[in-house]
Amino acid sequence: MKLAWILWLASVLPPQTADSLCLSTTLYLEARNQSVQGQQAVAEVALRRRDSGLWGDSVCEVVTARKQFAPTLVSPNYRLSNTEAWAESVTVALEAQRNWQLPPGERQEIVPGASHFAALAIASPSWRNAYQVAKIGDHTFLKVQNLKPRES
Repeated sequence: MKLAWILWLASVLPPQTADSLCLSTTLYLEARNQSVQGQQAVAEVALRRRDSGLWGDSVCEVVTARKQFAPTLVSPNYRLSNTEAWAESVTVALEAQRNWQLPPGERQEIVPGASHFAALAIASPSWRNAYQVAKIGDHTFLKVQNLKPRES
């Protein structure tokens, strides 16, 4: 499947289904070579950002916000061809969404408070010296901003 086709499909699906597809795609692109825990941590950052409203009101808006996650950094012609990694990304994304629906005190958080992550071996973002929450696999998870859920 091409990334462009997946993102188009997400644009016509019901919001909850679209968010699952966008989160799965992001996990595949960002962390398919990482452990399940590493993929869960990436999902947690995206879901925390969604809750804050700073990057958008849906997971799809968050992960397609300009230069924030792989769906905007990878060519639209990129093919998601590893079916085993795709299946794992879908499973992790769905479980992360279920976990995140729990009240904040009942959620299992892998990287509490992390608002960003990077593979510092290959990237050098301006915020790389922020408070380090955890290092999982190739990714370092950082608390760059104190994200709070938006007020309803």
